[in-house]
Amino acid sequence: MSQYFEIHPTHPQGRLIHQAVAIIDRGGVIAYPTDSSYALGCHIGDKKALERLRRIRQIDEKHNLTLVCSDLSEISTYAKINNADYRMLKSLTPGPYTLILKATHEVPRRMMHPKRRTIGIRVVDHPVVRALLDELRQPLMSCTLILPGKTMPLTEGDEIRDQLGRQLDLIIDSGHCGIEPTTVIDLTGDTPVLLRQGMGRDHGLD
Repeated sequence: MSQYFEIHPTHPQGRLIHQAVAIIDRGGVIAYPTDSSYALGCHIGDKKALERLRRIRQIDEKHNLTLVCSDLSEISTYAKINNADYRMLKSLTPGPYTLILKATHEVPRRMMHPKRRTIGIRVVDHPVVRALLDELRQPLMSCTLILPGKTMPLTEGDEIRDQLGRQLDLIIDSGHCGIEPTTVIDLTGDTPVLLRQGMGRDHGLD
């Protein structure tokens, strides 16, 4: 069974954050809260953890995974950003948006879309995520926690434990999360393209 931490949504306990990051560093796959819904996460460099994450979600290598970054400066290490992209990123982050960008060589190939060489990027507006990233000191590999065959993400920690307790290493319960996933915007072309309308709506692409 997975470990189960109840972490305060606005004042996360440092001891529990430290333990959570130790689990990630050891190759663990975790469920954690974001500003849109619960998500799955693992270490950016761990191949086996990434494979487990994909098995849980039943997604293949063509599904765009997301790097959850701490800020804009960290994004530029992992994604190719022009001036127009930067302005949009600055206006939408932090927040419930996933931006699809061309990946740099810092991103392991197994994490990119195999043909397009793209990666999803997020900056999450949630105290627990900020605390995790501050301790981890690198992005978190992530995807929305939507179970196979479902269209909406799980919203409660105990619900995640009931359904995925034997498949995860840690569940971080910070109370109810939303039922809408992120808004996904593709920034790899000449103009931004709205791929999925989710929680984020102030993007000017409607």
